[in-house]
Amino acid sequence: MPVETELYDLLGVHPEATEDEIKKAYRKKAREHHPDKNPDDPTAGEKFQEMAAAYEILSVEETRDIYNAYGMDGLSKGGPRGPGMSPDVDMFAEMFGDMFGFGFGPGGYTRRRTRGRDTTIPYEVTLEDLYNGKSVRMNMEKEAICGQCKGTGAKGSAKPKQCVKCEGKGWTPVHKQLGPGRVATTRATCSDCDGLGEKLREKDQCKKCKGKKTVKEKNRREIFIEPGMPDRHRVVLAGAGDEEPDVPPGDVIFLLKAKKHDSFERSGNDLLTTVHITLSEALLGFSRILITHLDGRGIQVTSPRGKIIKPGDSIILRDEGMPVHKTPDQKGNLYIMLEVDMPDEEWLRTVDRTALESLLPPKKTEMDPRPEVVDEVPFEEGDIVEYGEDEDGWEDEDEDEEDEEEDDWGPHGHEPECQPQ
Repeated sequence: MPVETELYDLLGVHPEATEDEIKKAYRKKAREHHPDKNPDDPTAGEKFQEMAAAYEILSVEETRDIYNAYGMDGLSKGGPRGPGMSPDVDMFAEMFGDMFGFGFGPGGYTRRRTRGRDTTIPYEVTLEDLYNGKSVRMNMEKEAICGQCKGTGAKGSAKPKQCVKCEGKGWTPVHKQLGPGRVATTRATCSDCDGLGEKLREKDQCKKCKGKKTVKEKNRREIFIEPGMPDRHRVVLAGAGDEEPDVPPGDVIFLLKAKKHDSFERSGNDLLTTVHITLSEALLGFSRILITHLDGRGIQVTSPRGKIIKPGDSIILRDEGMPVHKTPDQKGNLYIMLEVDMPDEEWLRTVDRTALESLLPPKKTEMDPRPEVVDEVPFEEGDIVEYGEDEDGWEDEDEDEEDEEEDDWGPHGHEPECQPQ
């Protein structure tokens, strides 16, 4: 049994799992936690990297053996080879060590990231914005390297001192009970020095940033919503994220969220809308502007002569749908559902009923054969939405609970302040 099982737990496999079982588990977990599948989860990218790092260790026989025998500490110290790491392990540690919070290397427990964290901001757009395109200027605020201390956090030539709590290691031991008589010891980032192993005294801190190395900075940025962008598209401002010393800044990602439109529905590059026509237009045809499109154009349509339109019929206007993203000269189709509005009672009182009846198709005759028993039942207008309700007028509670679950929204990640202008 391995001294640690954290990596196996990450992939959801037993420590004695075969290579194929580990590979299948990793693929399943990777699909589940892929950032593209979880755009609203700010931790998805980190989870995905953790899965990849765990797989890299457990899929290689050498590193898996070291992990089984000595745990993460064994990988950091080179396993049975004693202090110091082989080039292979050192390369691996440089790539994957920080994903688990371990800074591999002799005498150090520092977090080494290749770039800053990305920031995702949900941004609502209208269907008109996605059809026509739009440029948006925003006031933003981010962390920027302090210009006074150049990111050192220190005043003048002051130098940080060794952290007292972790004694310069950057980590503190954490003991975990595995079972009767079995205790595992792992490492946790030192809370006093944030894993750096050293700390500035208060009197040595930069007066501007108070030793934080960064300060709040306001700037104005512009994003471009291109015609045809889909809902939940990610508009990326590369390098516009919070700055940190010694690592390039991450990106600011605007996650587009399309508002519900009053007239149109979108599916891919196609649009759908409903148009009401009169009974006269349904029987005799029409030639008029049916809709005002998303770019303000009036769309004129002429129905074929001799064609009777029935309620629920639909027509297709080719190349009148959404622009194809990156190919705006191509468009999807516009589907129009036609609803026939029946005339009201006021109109019926103004016409000659006898003349109207002579023009309309004849009424249906009595049933043949006629039933032996006929009951006269009063006519009463109803509402179809009442159909299927329980006697107390409430719908099935299970369905309500399912609807509530479907409407739940998870929290979004860190959202810097922004104001569209």
